[in-house]
Amino acid sequence: MSEVIGGILFLIFLLAISVGAIFLQIYLSKKENKWYRFILPLATFAISLIIVMGMVTFVEDGLTAVSQYIDGELVTTIINESESQEAIPGARGGVIYTFILLNIPTAILLAIYKAVRSKQNRRRDIEKMSVQDL
Repeated sequence: MSEVIGGILFLIFLLAISVGAIFLQIYLSKKENKWYRFILPLATFAISLIIVMGMVTFVEDGLTAVSQYIDGELVTTIINESESQEAIPGARGGVIYTFILLNIPTAILLAIYKAVRSKQNRRRDIEKMSVQDL
């Protein structure tokens, strides 16, 4: 029962961090300094690069870990590249897949930036037109 409560609390924590990041991105996107606008997208992109580089380091060693349940017990086997040539392309595909998944927050943050900036530009254009009408 405590595991379920811990999981729910973890999900609430992740949701709070996500909502906070969205509001922070909206706030930073409204700033005039263009570097403020890209702080969070650059941070998420850098984190994804660090994780992927860590994965690539282990893939380049030519070792692949395969985990499976045998008689109800989890058994992990390390396969050397020389034993299984097809394991490495699958691992590289996993790295690409992971890179794409980890950059979903980056894309969302950039979309928020684009939406906020286009709204500000539209508002500024309307103000210019109203000033010209006077």
